[in-house]
Parts: sequence; structure tokens; C-alpha cells
Amino acid sequence: MMPATTSVPAFAIVVMGVSGSGKSTVAQALAAHYGFALLDADDFHSVEAKAQMARGEPLTDAQREPWVDALGQALRQCVMRGESVVLAFSGLRKAHRQRLRASGVPMRFVYLHGTPAVIAARLGKRAGHFMPATLLDSQFEALQPPADEPDVVVVDIDAPLARVVAAAVAGLGDGASGVPL
Repeated sequence: MMPATTSVPAFAIVVMGVSGSGKSTVAQALAAHYGFALLDADDFHSVEAKAQMARGEPLTDAQREPWVDALGQALRQCVMRGESVVLAFSGLRKAHRQRLRASGVPMRFVYLHGTPAVIAARLGKRAGHFMPATLLDSQFEALQPPADEPDVVVVDIDAPLARVVAAAVAGLGDGASGVPL
């Protein structure tokens, strides 16, 4: 683990992808690697939103807007304290990623890309999460892959965790100071 230095301004790394892509796990690993704080967007969902998803009903874009705004505010609070942060966040829609960018927080994204078959297999093994595997199709329907967004590192998740994390770190450009470039 390499602590963030005071000579580098605080910023955010946003780990994004559909449910089951490994956002929380990769975000935890990146936070540990860089010595950054960790936020999980799932913790910012309302009880009602979690219940809706648990029933197999996807959220609408209108329902997601206040959630995304709350995430942007949380990122701003971290950075204002001088604390760099890694956020695990679906980021399925380009508009949601743009809302985070509009928060004024310097950030980079890591998009965890996987095929529906790979992710379905992962979801089949996951227990105790409010997001059921039955919503995977709606996740892929909502996904607008970040094809034209230069601040996004794309990482293929069909590999062991250590290789996925190493690919994310390499894509972020691990500098001599231990923080992404």
C-alpha cells in the first residue's frame, strides 16, 4: 500500500461496470494499493431503491439522479478534506458519468468489461446481495459503454483478480509517487 502524498491534489478513481463485474472487489484492491479511502455506491441507495431492485425491478434514470448527485457530493467532501478516494459505482449511463465529472472532482474511471456469460456465471455464485441476477439483462440494456471517454481505462474481467487489478493500475499509470497519473 502506498499512501497518497500531499504534493498531489486529491482525486477520485471510479470503478464502474454492470452488477457482478467485480466493482466492489476491484475498488477495495485499488484503495488498498494506493492507500485511498473507499466508497461503495450501493451504500448510498435508499432502502426503497434496494427493495425495488431486490424485487427484480430496475431503477429508472430519474430514480438514479439523486443517487448520482449524492455520490458526487460525497466525492467532493473527500477531496475537500484532501483525501483521495476510490468509488465502486455502476456508471452505466454516460449521463451519470458526466454528472460525476460535473462535481468538480478530478477523476479517472476504470470500466470493468465482461461478457454477459462471464458476469452471469459470477452472479450465479454470489449470495446475500440485494441485486438479483434477474436484473443482469436490464443492466446490459442500460449500459452505455465508455467508448469515446478518454479518462476511462477499460479492463477485461475474464482473468484472476490479481491480473484485473494489475491491468487497472497499469492503465491508470502508476507513477513513481504511487498514485495514478
